Amino acid sequence: MSFRDTLDATWPAAELLPHGPFLLRRGAGGGKRVSAASLRGAWAPADLAEAEEAMRALGQEALFVLWPGDEALDAALDARGYRLIDPVVGYAAPVASFAPAPRMTTFPHWPPMEIARDIWAEAGIGPARVAVMERATGPKAAILARSDDKPSGAGFVALHETAAMIHAVEVRPALRRRGAGRHILQAAAQFAAQAGAETLSLAVTEGNTAARALYSSLGMQVVGQYHYRVQAP
Repeated sequence: MSFRDTLDATWPAAELLPHGPFLLRRGAGGGKRVSAASLRGAWAPADLAEAEEAMRALGQEALFVLWPGDEALDAALDARGYRLIDPVVGYAAPVASFAPAPRMTTFPHWPPMEIARDIWAEAGIGPARVAVMERATGPKAAILARSDDKPSGAGFVALHETAAMIHAVEVRPALRRRGAGRHILQAAAQFAAQAGAETLSLAVTEGNTAARALYSSLGMQVVGQYHYRVQAP
């Protein structure tokens, strides 16, 4: 199961709309991942204008996600004045490689408790992004973390066949550096293993060096990269 397939399945768009050589996504306010067009076949320069018009018709900005192999499209978008934003790195590791989360530090559950929703909302993950989680069809869980006997963080994990992915990992600023992020990932791996997954993966912006150091310390390896191009205003 590819990292790309797992990403699409565990953080799904509201609607997938094939449009010539592109696959458009209606995001319904769920963020860039679910709102970006991706390449699905041979394309010509004239196809770009049509895709841009179709995205505007959805009430969305012209936004493309570029994967390895999309270099010609990336160059064409650059020539049209598109800005490169948010390079992303994918990490993964076998679920069996994670140590268990310490007892009473994490609480997997579904649907999300209000305190998990509150933690996400504080970090800008509002109802439209929680709706993305609700659309995921495989086994899934919200994970609430506790540090110093206080709710400290939250994350979301979902499965696609034998692969799991964790999203929306957020730790309250006042309670960081107490292990909550590590415990959320450990709990996600435990949940995923119990649900039949073999691997746990995630996506993180390239510039988030603190998070990337944590993932590397947990034995996670780079398995993919992508970035976005957005039409300049």
